[in-house]
Amino acid sequence: MSKLTLARAKELLAKYTSEEHLFHHAAAVSAAMGAMAEAYGEDKDHWAAIGWLHDVDYEQYPDEHCHHVREFLAPAGVDEADIKAIISHGYGITTEEAQPATNLEKSLFAVDELTGIIQAYALMRPERLDGMAVKSLKKKYKDKKFAAKCNREIIDRGIENLGMELGEVMGHCIKGMQEHHEEIGL
Repeated sequence: MSKLTLARAKELLAKYTSEEHLFHHAAAVSAAMGAMAEAYGEDKDHWAAIGWLHDVDYEQYPDEHCHHVREFLAPAGVDEADIKAIISHGYGITTEEAQPATNLEKSLFAVDELTGIIQAYALMRPERLDGMAVKSLKKKYKDKKFAAKCNREIIDRGIENLGMELGEVMGHCIKGMQEHHEEIGL
């Protein structure tokens, strides 16, 4: 089995997903994961691939999210460590199978919901992601009514697990998402 690439992740997600908003979310999480990989000095393409594929079973099984990842990806030759990393972003939410343990897994858990808040904030701004400051994003983050569907408890747990500051992770996510704003739809 070879390491999962972003090109392969895009191919695989397209087999199981058709909704445009899910591709925008995949692009956002992928971009954030690429930036997190750079922060850790890891393989950007590989981390971005994991981010792109993280919701591979969501459209078909929204009520059983993360429970069908292995059946979709194992036959496609995706490495078990990558499958576990993808499943781990649902730990304590939709599954108890794989607690995030590696920096990759912890990053995916932390940035998944956070990208939703960044996207919602970008949609309010005429300049979208361009020039977005961590300080103003933090203000929006503290307002529980803003992007209310994005679970701050999950984000906070993920950030704590990473051992980073919220602002630091926000900065990485903004940077990554700015680089891929067209794919994200912003």
